Amino acid sequence: MPIIESISVCAAEVPLDRVTSFATRTVSARHYGLVKVRSTDGVEGIGFCYVGSAGGGILTAAVEQLLAPVLLGRDSLAVEGLWQAMYQEALLHGRAGTVMRALSILDTALWDLNARSANLPLHKYLGAVHLEEVPAYASGGYYLDGKTPQALGDEMASYVAMGFKAVKMKSGRLSPREEEARVRAAREAVGPDVELMLDINNGWSDVTQALQHVRRFEQYDPYFIEEPFSPDDIDSHARLAKLTRVPVATGEIGYGRWYHKELLDKDAAAILQTDAVVCGGITEWRRIAATAASYGKVMCPHWFHDVHAPLVAATPNARYVEFFWDDQVLNFRRLIDRQLAHRNGNVVLHQTPGLGFDFDESQVTRYGKWTRISK
Repeated sequence: MPIIESISVCAAEVPLDRVTSFATRTVSARHYGLVKVRSTDGVEGIGFCYVGSAGGGILTAAVEQLLAPVLLGRDSLAVEGLWQAMYQEALLHGRAGTVMRALSILDTALWDLNARSANLPLHKYLGAVHLEEVPAYASGGYYLDGKTPQALGDEMASYVAMGFKAVKMKSGRLSPREEEARVRAAREAVGPDVELMLDINNGWSDVTQALQHVRRFEQYDPYFIEEPFSPDDIDSHARLAKLTRVPVATGEIGYGRWYHKELLDKDAAAILQTDAVVCGGITEWRRIAATAASYGKVMCPHWFHDVHAPLVAATPNARYVEFFWDDQVLNFRRLIDRQLAHRNGNVVLHQTPGLGFDFDESQVTRYGKWTRISK
Protein backbone atom coordinates (compact mmCIF):
# COMPACT_ATOMS: atom_id res chain seq x y z
CA MET A 1 0.00 0.00 0.00
CA PRO A 2 1.68 3.29 -1.14
CA ILE A 3 1.29 5.62 1.86
CA ILE A 4 2.26 9.27 1.40
CA GLU A 5 5.32 9.78 3.59
CA SER A 6 6.52 13.26 2.69
CA ILE A 7 5.86 16.21 0.39
CA SER A 8 8.46 18.69 -0.83
CA VAL A 9 7.65 22.08 -2.35
CA CYS A 10 9.75 24.70 -4.11
CA ALA A 11 9.09 28.09 -5.71
CA ALA A 12 11.57 28.60 -8.56
CA GLU A 13 12.07 32.00 -10.19
CA VAL A 14 13.61 31.49 -13.64
CA PRO A 15 14.64 34.61 -15.62
CA LEU A 16 13.90 34.76 -19.32
CA ASP A 17 16.86 35.23 -21.64
CA ARG A 18 14.95 38.02 -23.34
CA VAL A 19 11.95 40.09 -22.32
CA THR A 20 8.80 38.68 -23.94
CA SER A 21 5.57 40.57 -24.68
CA PHE A 22 1.94 39.52 -25.10
CA ALA A 23 -1.08 41.62 -26.06
CA THR A 24 -1.50 42.92 -22.51
CA ARG A 25 1.77 42.44 -20.59
CA THR A 26 5.53 42.01 -20.70
CA VAL A 27 7.39 39.27 -18.80
CA SER A 28 11.06 39.09 -17.77
CA ALA A 29 10.93 36.06 -15.42
CA ARG A 30 8.63 33.15 -14.64
CA HIS A 31 7.79 31.68 -11.25
CA TYR A 32 7.14 27.94 -11.14
CA GLY A 33 5.71 25.89 -8.31
CA LEU A 34 7.26 22.42 -7.95
CA VAL A 35 6.25 19.52 -5.70
CA LYS A 36 7.51 16.02 -4.99
CA VAL A 37 5.26 13.46 -3.26
CA ARG A 38 7.08 10.47 -1.79
CA SER A 39 5.53 7.19 -0.65
CA THR A 40 6.66 4.76 2.02
CA ASP A 41 7.60 2.43 -0.87
CA GLY A 42 10.32 4.90 -1.84
CA VAL A 43 8.58 6.01 -5.06
CA GLU A 44 8.33 9.72 -5.82
CA GLY A 45 5.89 11.55 -8.07
CA ILE A 46 6.28 15.13 -9.28
CA GLY A 47 4.00 18.02 -10.13
CA PHE A 48 4.57 21.58 -11.36
CA CYS A 49 2.83 24.70 -12.57
CA TYR A 50 3.38 28.26 -13.70
CA VAL A 51 2.54 30.71 -10.92
CA GLY A 52 3.10 33.96 -12.81
CA SER A 53 5.80 36.60 -12.94
CA ALA A 54 5.67 37.06 -9.16
CA GLY A 55 4.19 35.47 -6.05
CA GLY A 56 5.63 31.96 -6.08
CA GLY A 57 5.72 32.00 -2.29
CA ILE A 58 1.91 32.00 -2.20
CA LEU A 59 1.91 28.53 -3.71
CA THR A 60 4.45 27.16 -1.24
CA ALA A 61 2.36 28.50 1.63
CA ALA A 62 -0.76 26.83 0.22
CA VAL A 63 1.04 23.49 -0.02
CA GLU A 64 2.70 23.71 3.40
CA GLN A 65 -0.17 25.12 5.44
CA LEU A 66 -3.31 23.86 3.69
CA LEU A 67 -2.87 20.85 1.44
CA ALA A 68 0.12 18.75 2.47
CA PRO A 69 -1.37 18.00 5.93
CA VAL A 70 -4.44 16.58 4.17
CA LEU A 71 -2.32 14.10 2.19
CA LEU A 72 0.34 12.91 4.61
CA GLY A 73 -0.25 9.40 5.88
CA ARG A 74 -2.93 8.67 3.27
CA ASP A 75 -2.98 5.98 0.56
CA SER A 76 -1.88 7.61 -2.70
CA LEU A 77 -4.26 5.41 -4.71
CA ALA A 78 -7.29 7.12 -3.16
CA VAL A 79 -6.97 9.89 -5.73
CA GLU A 80 -10.62 10.93 -5.92
CA GLY A 81 -10.96 11.03 -2.14
CA LEU A 82 -7.74 12.97 -1.74
CA TRP A 83 -8.86 15.48 -4.37
CA GLN A 84 -12.12 16.03 -2.52
CA ALA A 85 -10.32 16.40 0.82
CA MET A 86 -7.93 19.00 -0.61
CA TYR A 87 -10.77 20.89 -2.27
CA GLN A 88 -12.74 21.04 0.99
CA GLU A 89 -9.67 22.30 2.83
CA ALA A 90 -9.22 25.06 0.25
CA LEU A 91 -12.84 26.23 0.21
CA LEU A 92 -12.27 29.39 2.24
CA HIS A 93 -8.88 30.23 0.79
CA GLY A 94 -9.21 29.83 -2.96
CA ARG A 95 -11.24 27.62 -5.26
CA ALA A 96 -9.30 29.33 -8.06
CA GLY A 97 -5.97 31.04 -8.53
CA THR A 98 -2.79 29.97 -6.80
CA VAL A 99 -4.43 27.74 -4.20
CA MET A 100 -6.11 25.69 -6.93
CA ARG A 101 -2.80 25.52 -8.78
CA ALA A 102 -1.26 24.08 -5.62
CA LEU A 103 -4.01 21.47 -5.49
CA SER A 104 -3.51 20.78 -9.20
CA ILE A 105 0.19 20.00 -8.96
CA LEU A 106 -0.27 17.80 -5.91
CA ASP A 107 -2.98 15.87 -7.75
CA THR A 108 -0.66 15.58 -10.78
CA ALA A 109 2.12 14.29 -8.53
CA LEU A 110 -0.24 11.62 -7.16
CA TRP A 111 -1.03 10.37 -10.68
CA ASP A 112 2.68 10.37 -11.50
CA LEU A 113 3.49 8.52 -8.28
CA ASN A 114 0.82 5.89 -8.87
CA ALA A 115 1.82 5.34 -12.51
CA ARG A 116 5.44 4.92 -11.44
CA SER A 117 4.36 2.48 -8.72
CA ALA A 118 2.53 0.48 -11.41
CA ASN A 119 5.64 0.71 -13.67
CA LEU A 120 3.57 2.21 -16.50
CA PRO A 121 3.93 5.42 -18.52
CA LEU A 122 1.19 7.82 -17.55
CA HIS A 123 -0.73 7.64 -20.84
CA LYS A 124 -1.00 3.85 -20.54
CA TYR A 125 -1.87 4.03 -16.84
CA LEU A 126 -4.75 6.37 -17.75
CA GLY A 127 -5.89 4.16 -20.63
CA ALA A 128 -4.30 5.21 -23.90
CA VAL A 129 -5.85 6.16 -27.21
CA HIS A 130 -2.44 6.86 -28.76
CA LEU A 131 0.50 4.73 -27.75
CA GLU A 132 3.51 6.34 -29.41
CA GLU A 133 2.89 9.99 -30.32
CA VAL A 134 0.27 12.75 -30.41
CA PRO A 135 -0.32 15.71 -32.76
CA ALA A 136 1.20 19.04 -31.72
CA TYR A 137 1.25 22.65 -32.81
CA ALA A 138 4.34 24.82 -32.52
CA SER A 139 3.66 27.81 -30.29
CA GLY A 140 5.45 31.12 -30.78
CA GLY A 141 4.96 34.38 -32.62
CA TYR A 142 5.57 36.61 -29.60
CA TYR A 143 6.01 40.36 -29.80
CA LEU A 144 9.60 41.62 -29.74
CA ASP A 145 10.85 45.15 -30.30
CA GLY A 146 11.62 45.63 -33.98
CA LYS A 147 10.01 42.34 -35.05
CA THR A 148 8.43 42.89 -38.46
CA PRO A 149 5.59 40.92 -40.06
CA GLN A 150 8.22 39.41 -42.37
CA ALA A 151 10.26 38.24 -39.37
CA LEU A 152 7.12 36.78 -37.84
CA GLY A 153 6.36 34.94 -41.07
CA ASP A 154 9.91 33.60 -41.17
CA GLU A 155 9.50 32.29 -37.62
CA MET A 156 6.23 30.53 -38.45
CA ALA A 157 7.79 29.03 -41.59
CA SER A 158 10.68 27.71 -39.53
CA TYR A 159 8.25 25.62 -37.48
CA VAL A 160 6.75 24.19 -40.65
CA ALA A 161 10.26 23.33 -41.81
CA MET A 162 10.63 21.34 -38.56
CA GLY A 163 7.63 19.26 -39.60
CA PHE A 164 4.79 20.96 -37.73
CA LYS A 165 1.47 21.07 -39.54
CA ALA A 166 -0.03 23.62 -37.16
CA VAL A 167 1.44 26.81 -35.66
CA LYS A 168 0.33 29.55 -33.26
CA MET A 169 1.17 33.24 -33.04
CA LYS A 170 0.27 36.11 -30.72
CA SER A 171 -2.18 38.78 -31.85
CA GLY A 172 -4.44 41.55 -30.53
CA ARG A 173 -1.86 44.06 -29.25
CA LEU A 174 -1.74 46.41 -32.24
CA SER A 175 -4.34 48.11 -34.43
CA PRO A 176 -6.61 45.97 -36.63
CA ARG A 177 -4.66 47.05 -39.73
CA GLU A 178 -1.29 46.22 -38.17
CA GLU A 179 -2.50 42.90 -36.84
CA GLU A 180 -3.92 41.95 -40.23
CA ALA A 181 -0.47 42.55 -41.73
CA ARG A 182 1.05 40.16 -39.19
CA VAL A 183 -1.59 37.47 -39.80
CA ARG A 184 -1.26 37.84 -43.57
CA ALA A 185 2.51 37.45 -43.36
CA ALA A 186 2.15 34.32 -41.25
CA ARG A 187 -0.40 32.76 -43.58
CA GLU A 188 1.64 33.51 -46.69
CA ALA A 189 4.73 32.07 -45.02
CA VAL A 190 3.17 28.76 -43.92
CA GLY A 191 0.88 28.22 -46.92
CA PRO A 192 -2.79 27.28 -47.10
CA ASP A 193 -2.56 23.76 -45.67
CA VAL A 194 -0.98 24.53 -42.28
CA GLU A 195 -3.38 25.32 -39.44
CA LEU A 196 -2.76 28.80 -38.06
CA MET A 197 -3.89 29.69 -34.52
CA LEU A 198 -4.18 33.23 -33.14
CA ASP A 199 -3.72 33.88 -29.41
CA ILE A 200 -5.15 37.18 -28.11
CA ASN A 201 -4.23 36.64 -24.43
CA ASN A 202 -7.38 38.44 -23.14
CA GLY A 203 -6.43 41.46 -25.23
CA TRP A 204 -9.87 42.77 -26.27
CA SER A 205 -12.36 44.52 -24.02
CA ASP A 206 -15.61 44.11 -25.98
CA VAL A 207 -17.16 42.33 -28.95
CA THR A 208 -17.15 45.44 -31.17
CA GLN A 209 -13.37 45.80 -30.75
CA ALA A 210 -12.93 42.09 -31.35
CA LEU A 211 -14.91 42.17 -34.59
CA GLN A 212 -12.76 45.02 -35.94
CA HIS A 213 -9.91 42.52 -35.86
CA VAL A 214 -11.66 39.22 -36.52
CA ARG A 215 -13.43 40.42 -39.67
CA ARG A 216 -9.98 41.13 -41.12
CA PHE A 217 -8.62 37.77 -39.95
CA GLU A 218 -11.36 35.54 -41.36
CA GLN A 219 -9.96 35.56 -44.91
CA TYR A 220 -6.76 33.93 -43.59
CA ASP A 221 -8.69 30.95 -42.25
CA PRO A 222 -7.47 30.72 -38.63
CA TYR A 223 -8.02 27.41 -36.87
CA PHE A 224 -9.07 29.32 -33.75
CA ILE A 225 -9.09 32.68 -31.96
CA GLU A 226 -7.76 32.08 -28.45
CA GLU A 227 -8.76 33.95 -25.29
CA PRO A 228 -10.22 37.05 -26.97
CA PHE A 229 -11.56 38.48 -23.68
CA SER A 230 -11.10 38.25 -19.94
CA PRO A 231 -11.65 34.63 -18.87
CA ASP A 232 -14.56 35.71 -16.67
CA ASP A 233 -16.36 37.45 -19.54
CA ILE A 234 -18.00 34.28 -20.78
CA ASP A 235 -20.94 36.11 -22.38
CA SER A 236 -18.65 38.09 -24.71
CA HIS A 237 -17.00 34.83 -25.80
CA ALA A 238 -20.45 33.45 -26.59
CA ARG A 239 -21.49 36.55 -28.55
CA LEU A 240 -18.30 36.58 -30.60
CA ALA A 241 -18.67 32.86 -31.34
CA LYS A 242 -22.07 33.57 -32.90
CA LEU A 243 -20.72 36.43 -35.04
CA THR A 244 -17.70 34.78 -36.66
CA ARG A 245 -16.99 31.55 -38.46
CA VAL A 246 -13.61 31.33 -36.71
CA PRO A 247 -13.82 28.90 -33.76
CA VAL A 248 -13.31 30.47 -30.34
CA ALA A 249 -10.92 28.71 -27.96
CA THR A 250 -10.53 29.46 -24.26
CA GLY A 251 -10.36 27.93 -20.79
CA GLU A 252 -6.61 27.90 -20.14
CA ILE A 253 -6.93 29.73 -16.82
CA GLY A 254 -10.35 28.35 -16.01
CA TYR A 255 -10.75 26.56 -12.69
CA GLY A 256 -12.93 23.55 -12.05
CA ARG A 257 -15.57 21.68 -13.97
CA TRP A 258 -18.32 24.18 -13.16
CA TYR A 259 -16.62 27.09 -14.94
CA HIS A 260 -16.02 24.91 -17.99
CA LYS A 261 -19.61 23.69 -17.98
CA GLU A 262 -20.78 27.30 -18.19
CA LEU A 263 -18.54 27.79 -21.24
CA LEU A 264 -20.13 24.71 -22.80
CA ASP A 265 -23.71 25.57 -21.84
CA LYS A 266 -23.38 29.06 -23.34
CA ASP A 267 -21.57 27.75 -26.45
CA ALA A 268 -18.78 30.19 -25.65
CA ALA A 269 -15.97 27.94 -26.89
CA ALA A 270 -15.64 25.41 -29.67
CA ILE A 271 -12.30 24.31 -28.24
CA LEU A 272 -11.37 24.01 -24.56
CA GLN A 273 -7.75 24.77 -23.70
CA THR A 274 -8.07 23.52 -20.15
CA ASP A 275 -4.72 23.33 -18.35
CA ALA A 276 -4.40 20.35 -16.02
CA VAL A 277 -1.99 22.09 -13.66
CA VAL A 278 -4.37 25.04 -13.36
CA CYS A 279 -7.91 23.65 -13.41
CA GLY A 280 -7.65 21.16 -10.53
CA GLY A 281 -5.12 18.60 -11.66
CA ILE A 282 -5.34 15.53 -13.85
CA THR A 283 -8.38 14.34 -11.90
CA GLU A 284 -10.40 17.46 -12.70
CA TRP A 285 -9.04 17.75 -16.26
CA ARG A 286 -10.37 14.29 -17.08
CA ARG A 287 -13.81 15.23 -15.74
CA ILE A 288 -13.83 18.37 -17.88
CA ALA A 289 -12.68 16.48 -20.98
CA ALA A 290 -15.42 13.87 -20.52
CA THR A 291 -18.04 16.60 -20.17
CA ALA A 292 -16.71 18.38 -23.26
CA ALA A 293 -17.02 15.13 -25.21
CA SER A 294 -20.72 14.98 -24.43
CA TYR A 295 -21.06 18.47 -25.97
CA GLY A 296 -19.03 17.47 -29.03
CA LYS A 297 -16.18 19.82 -28.08
CA VAL A 298 -12.45 19.40 -28.61
CA MET A 299 -9.66 19.61 -26.00
CA CYS A 300 -6.41 21.37 -26.94
CA PRO A 301 -4.72 21.87 -23.57
CA HIS A 302 -2.61 24.92 -22.86
CA TRP A 303 1.10 25.31 -22.07
CA PHE A 304 3.02 22.43 -20.38
CA HIS A 305 3.45 19.81 -23.11
CA ASP A 306 5.32 17.64 -20.60
CA VAL A 307 2.13 16.88 -18.67
CA HIS A 308 -0.42 17.38 -21.46
CA ALA A 309 1.08 14.99 -24.01
CA PRO A 310 0.08 11.88 -21.99
CA LEU A 311 -3.35 13.40 -21.27
CA VAL A 312 -4.02 14.04 -24.96
CA ALA A 313 -2.83 10.49 -25.66
CA ALA A 314 -5.44 9.14 -23.24
CA THR A 315 -8.39 11.35 -24.33
CA PRO A 316 -10.47 10.59 -27.45
CA ASN A 317 -11.72 14.18 -27.90
CA ALA A 318 -8.28 15.80 -27.49
CA ARG A 319 -6.64 16.97 -30.69
CA TYR A 320 -3.42 18.91 -30.12
CA VAL A 321 -0.62 19.44 -27.63
CA GLU A 322 0.81 22.96 -27.50
CA PHE A 323 4.54 22.51 -28.03
CA PHE A 324 7.43 24.86 -27.27
CA TRP A 325 10.52 23.59 -29.04
CA ASP A 326 13.06 25.68 -27.05
CA ASP A 327 13.28 27.34 -23.62
CA GLN A 328 13.01 30.98 -24.66
CA VAL A 329 9.35 31.17 -23.57
CA LEU A 330 8.67 27.97 -21.64
CA ASN A 331 11.87 28.13 -19.63
CA PHE A 332 10.50 25.46 -17.30
CA ARG A 333 12.38 23.14 -19.68
CA ARG A 334 15.53 24.08 -17.81
CA LEU A 335 14.20 22.49 -14.61
CA ILE A 336 13.72 18.91 -15.88
CA ASP A 337 16.16 16.21 -16.87
CA ARG A 338 14.51 14.89 -20.04
CA GLN A 339 12.70 16.64 -22.89
CA LEU A 340 9.92 15.39 -25.14
CA ALA A 341 11.01 14.95 -28.74
CA HIS A 342 8.93 15.87 -31.79
CA ARG A 343 8.70 14.07 -35.13
CA ASN A 344 6.73 15.08 -38.25
CA GLY A 345 4.55 17.45 -36.27
CA ASN A 346 3.89 14.99 -33.46
CA VAL A 347 5.18 14.82 -29.89
CA VAL A 348 6.82 11.47 -29.17
CA LEU A 349 5.53 10.08 -25.87
CA HIS A 350 7.83 8.95 -23.08
CA GLN A 351 7.63 5.19 -22.53
CA THR A 352 9.21 5.15 -19.07
CA PRO A 353 7.02 5.06 -15.92
CA GLY A 354 4.88 8.01 -14.90
CA LEU A 355 5.49 11.33 -16.62
CA GLY A 356 8.81 9.95 -17.81
CA PHE A 357 11.16 12.58 -16.40
CA ASP A 358 12.32 14.13 -13.13
CA PHE A 359 13.45 17.52 -11.94
CA ASP A 360 17.05 18.43 -12.70
CA GLU A 361 18.07 19.14 -9.13
CA SER A 362 21.23 20.99 -10.11
CA GLN A 363 19.06 23.49 -12.00
CA VAL A 364 16.22 23.68 -9.48
CA THR A 365 18.60 24.68 -6.70
CA ARG A 366 19.88 27.55 -8.85
CA TYR A 367 16.45 29.16 -8.83
CA GLY A 368 14.75 28.03 -5.61
CA LYS A 369 14.90 25.99 -2.42
CA TRP A 370 13.04 22.83 -1.42
CA THR A 371 10.99 22.63 1.78
CA ARG A 372 10.14 19.12 3.00
CA ILE A 373 6.93 18.45 4.94
CA SER A 374 6.33 15.22 6.84
CA LYS A 375 4.44 14.05 9.90
